[in-house]
Amino acid sequence: MSHDATDTVTAGTSVPERGSLRALLPALAGHRAMTIRTCAAALLEQGSLVALVTLAAHTIGTAVIESKAPSSGTVTALVALVLVRALTTWREMDLSHDLAYRVLAALRVRVFDGLARSAPARVAGRRSGDLAATAMADVEALEFFYAHTTAQLLAAGTVFTGGATVLAAVEPWLLAAVLPVAALLTAAPFADARGRAMRGARTRTAVATLSADTVETVDGLRELLAFGTLAGRRHRLAGRGREVGEAQRAEATWEAVTAAVRDLLIVLAVLGVVTAAAQSMASGRLHGAWAPAAMALALAVLGPVAESARSLSQAVSLRAAASRVGAAVRAPALAPPAAAPRTLPPGPLGVRLRRVGFDYGGGPVLDGVELTVRAGKTLALVGSSGAGKSTCAHLIARFWDPSEGTVQLVAADGEAIDVRDVDDAELRGAVALVGQETPLFHGTLAENLRLAAPEADDDLLAETARLCGVDRIAALSTLVGERGSTVSGGQRARIALARALLVRPRVLILDESTAHLDNASDAQLATALHQKGRTTIVIAHRRATIRRADSIAVLEAGRIVEEGTWEDLTGRPDSALNRSLAGISP
Repeated sequence: MSHDATDTVTAGTSVPERGSLRALLPALAGHRAMTIRTCAAALLEQGSLVALVTLAAHTIGTAVIESKAPSSGTVTALVALVLVRALTTWREMDLSHDLAYRVLAALRVRVFDGLARSAPARVAGRRSGDLAATAMADVEALEFFYAHTTAQLLAAGTVFTGGATVLAAVEPWLLAAVLPVAALLTAAPFADARGRAMRGARTRTAVATLSADTVETVDGLRELLAFGTLAGRRHRLAGRGREVGEAQRAEATWEAVTAAVRDLLIVLAVLGVVTAAAQSMASGRLHGAWAPAAMALALAVLGPVAESARSLSQAVSLRAAASRVGAAVRAPALAPPAAAPRTLPPGPLGVRLRRVGFDYGGGPVLDGVELTVRAGKTLALVGSSGAGKSTCAHLIARFWDPSEGTVQLVAADGEAIDVRDVDDAELRGAVALVGQETPLFHGTLAENLRLAAPEADDDLLAETARLCGVDRIAALSTLVGERGSTVSGGQRARIALARALLVRPRVLILDESTAHLDNASDAQLATALHQKGRTTIVIAHRRATIRRADSIAVLEAGRIVEEGTWEDLTGRPDSALNRSLAGISP
């Protein structure tokens, strides 16, 4: 792989934060009973193996050294241990994977909740493929941690402690031969934890980048074909695939090296145990069939430690995935729920922005905005691109909270309620925002419309579809392609408006949602959307749309610089509205 390709993968790859895996352990709290059963099965599985190996060695020693055939009780015990070992191995694998997949299912929901809780702010700018990699691939990678690490570590520690206690009582020199190797095996994963985490992060970054590029390529296939750039895109995807392969090979190569080191340590332990046993037999501390049994016990208790070291080494490389998942799970709410929700009064609702300020982490986007829309009226919000119009819409819909000032819903009697004090479900029913982009999902037209109001009956659905002209697109049972690939931009706009109207909002915000319609369709839809008592805020760059509004507010550099009717504002030579209208469509 080229140097540039390597830089692409490693760029932005940092060492995942320490404790990323430990932070995911509380996910087991909701499955305490199954976790306990999994640990018990792992303990029985490892303990039965140690007992089986030790008893078998004693039996063979008795037969060879003392020329005695095993008793019926010994044979029965050996058969029982084989059966217990087989049963507990199956049971441990069944329970551990069942537990892991249950935890992953809950973890995926928590990741989605975190993304939804922090959207759109923390999602804006992130590639959909990268988000999908976190929600799916990173969560899936943690299966190894939950299925092969937690219970096994506890069981290995318990088995080694019990075996070490027996060895200390039988022959301390055998324990002395095993302890240094056990210590090295345990310390090895931590000694290279930083390197493993870096290599794991490199792999996760490469996988996420490949996922993001793949999703974008599939979404843009028509454009790539139209401009003849598909070959170049395929070359780019091939490069991303090589980067993933290179990162995975680096991990696999290092794991092979560490596996060889572990095997070497085990060989050293065998030599040490044989040497210690020989000295103990020569001095008379061990004799007869107990010598091979003690040697087998010493090596048998080392087996779970070596296996745990291998599992722990692989788990350390998952820190990057755990860090990404943890960040999604812990994502803060940009619009936290109301501590003491207030109920919105019945009837029409106006909108008021009072000294509203907001920024996206850079310079201010809104600076002391003062704006009032009376209940039941239509306001056109006008300004150049980047003036802050969409930000105002998002604040009214409470996708974010303002950094300064308040956004209020105002009843006909003048009662004003801060949107931060309204329960989210009630706010979504009162305020509907139709944005510039119209996400449609794979399904029927009816299913896409009912996304906003699943409980809407067929009559209301049909009436709303007729009102917005959706019934002229196709039958409501017609399948719509993913992201609306089978409908035009104007048709998507009609579907989005119908979807919003199904909620029966008292405040409707249209953020250039009719930009894809021609003038005649725009006028027809405006007539259909008019409803007594509904407050409408229209963000538009079309003269005819702006003219129809009851009042107009002009936004420049994050401030309302002008308000009035079409006749008042256009009649002024130095009007900010006239500046904004220059060069836009009729």
